Amino acid sequence: VFFVYGPAMSGPFLLDDSYMPYRSDSFVNAPLSSWLRGVRPMLMLSFWMNYQGSGDSSTGPYHFVNVLLHLLNGGLSFLIVRKVLDWAGVEKVRINILAAFASGLFLFHPLQTESVSYIASRSEALSVFFFLAAFTVFLYRRSLSASWLISALVLILFGAACLTKEHAVVLPGLLLLTDYFWNPGFSLQGMRRNWKLYLPIAIGAAAGLAFVWRILSASTSAGFNVKDFTWYQYFFTECRALWRYVLFFFLPAGQNIDHDFPASKTIVDHGAVFGLIGLIALIAAAWIYRKRFPLISYGVFALLLLFAPTSSFVPLQDTLAERRMYLPFIGFLFVAVGLLQLWKTSRSTLIGTLAVILLIEASLTYQRNLLWGSAIDLWADSVSKSPKKVRPNFQLAYAYYNAQQCPAAVTQFSKTATLEKPDYGLLVDWGLAADCAGNSTEALAKLQQAAGLEQSAHIYSQIGMEYAKLSQYPQALDALNRAA
Repeated sequence: VFFVYGPAMSGPFLLDDSYMPYRSDSFVNAPLSSWLRGVRPMLMLSFWMNYQGSGDSSTGPYHFVNVLLHLLNGGLSFLIVRKVLDWAGVEKVRINILAAFASGLFLFHPLQTESVSYIASRSEALSVFFFLAAFTVFLYRRSLSASWLISALVLILFGAACLTKEHAVVLPGLLLLTDYFWNPGFSLQGMRRNWKLYLPIAIGAAAGLAFVWRILSASTSAGFNVKDFTWYQYFFTECRALWRYVLFFFLPAGQNIDHDFPASKTIVDHGAVFGLIGLIALIAAAWIYRKRFPLISYGVFALLLLFAPTSSFVPLQDTLAERRMYLPFIGFLFVAVGLLQLWKTSRSTLIGTLAVILLIEASLTYQRNLLWGSAIDLWADSVSKSPKKVRPNFQLAYAYYNAQQCPAAVTQFSKTATLEKPDYGLLVDWGLAADCAGNSTEALAKLQQAAGLEQSAHIYSQIGMEYAKLSQYPQALDALNRAA
């Protein structure tokens, strides 16, 4: 695992990393309490621990923790799949083979790269670690009736998962689904017998939902305040996105850090109606054949449940993101081993075939991590796949600027400005890139254009600098006085 993710271990800070405490000067000497005030204290605690050791001078320690968490999640996946295969009555000789393959698929599938190699996506790896740990404790309880100890452990891990990322709130649904499929005689009476587990979990889930609702009510990038995007339009869009995720699992081609996935404003827009019909048919088939193919049926329902926080009715700014597959990946694994256990072949053929698949997946993941090791390569790849989207074009320009490839940065900023009317931030960075390229006249023009949109001490200090470089000292002094 560390070899496959090795090329990205010294990769740069990217995207949301810029807004994290470990990249903010105001947190240099801040106490731990300042880090924990946000909505994801467990995540921030892990970043604080990294920061104490390395600050923001090196990304290596941050990447190391992400890969270590991913490795642990692969181990938990093995335990989870192994237990469910045993309950499903799969032949003993095949259980360890299929569970090991599922674990390997979790560890080496290229779709996991964004969740592991993107430092800010530790929210995925760490929350899923707590989530899978809680699920493992639940599965390996000694009796159908959970003890107080088991209930307490599940609840503690569930709370830690929710305090790392809000999508973990669906864990109680997965526990109920698991009991329905694999707990003999599961019924309302059975739920009453397990009240030590389900009553605290229900209380915790209610508190978690209230917590998530409070966050979504205030956020402009997630929730019902997302600009120009209603809940039903997002639902129509995700009816298509879910099938793209399924395709990615079986055929991981066209990976992109910033997908240009158009929204479906109506039920017929971009064929959303066909995606919805397909989902209804899938749910109906999974229910009808739940006794004949229990593993596959269980996997389908688990998959849809775990995708629900990000890919259902609650609008998010990005319509498609590969990191959203990390939590539902366990559902994909149940479907995969369910299909494989139907394949009647020799043990050696099965092992050989699965080993080849894992080698191919690991090779693709290694190649993907080569891109994550370089901001320029990663964003150039994204621009080639999302040429009309502003963000990857802007990020490529910014990557050129950070690498001091300033003429290339100016050219890329100019290209980005043709896609959308440039805002203050783009104009400032464009001006700084032009200055870096030695063109003070162009830099001054862009900075003045930015000042026309937003006035600040920073912009006028930069304007003063450019006037001075052009030997226009009275104008430089005027700009600096205004900055002061």
